[in-house]
Amino acid sequence: MDTLWRVGIIWCSDRGARGEREDLSRSIITEIVAKHFGGEVIDYRVVPDEIETIKETMIEMIERKEVDLIITTGGTGLSPRDVTPEATLQIVDRVIPGFAEEMRRRASQVSANELFTRAVIGTRKATLIINLPGAPRSAEICLSAIVDFIEPALELLVGKQKRSM
Repeated sequence: MDTLWRVGIIWCSDRGARGEREDLSRSIITEIVAKHFGGEVIDYRVVPDEIETIKETMIEMIERKEVDLIITTGGTGLSPRDVTPEATLQIVDRVIPGFAEEMRRRASQVSANELFTRAVIGTRKATLIINLPGAPRSAEICLSAIVDFIEPALELLVGKQKRSM
């Protein structure tokens, strides 16, 4: 029996939800979580940039799918439709500012524009929620900046090591 961390990915994109755009970050995220801490993506959703829809999707993943980690992509910039951080803040119990600060620090070394991301990282119950930018390269840089800290955070949250499946 394999052990793994259960991961949900939510792509927050109006154009993606309408089928007008392809999610180029999903495969990058899936590969990083599998390689670095044995995460398996068990749920993937594409939702429009709507606070209520994003919140409901995150809560459903936590309560029905029992994911250990939710990674969102998109909706973290300065556009009026970028509302992923607002949705996340409305459902988290606690914010983990150090993770987001490290992501922005590392990403800004590549491009100063990366400082525009308003990504939030926090927890709801025993689930870690990470907002990533939607651009594939930015998502990869940000996730790579904190990937070594994700499994220890998950272990603290659930009070044990990886779940047995």
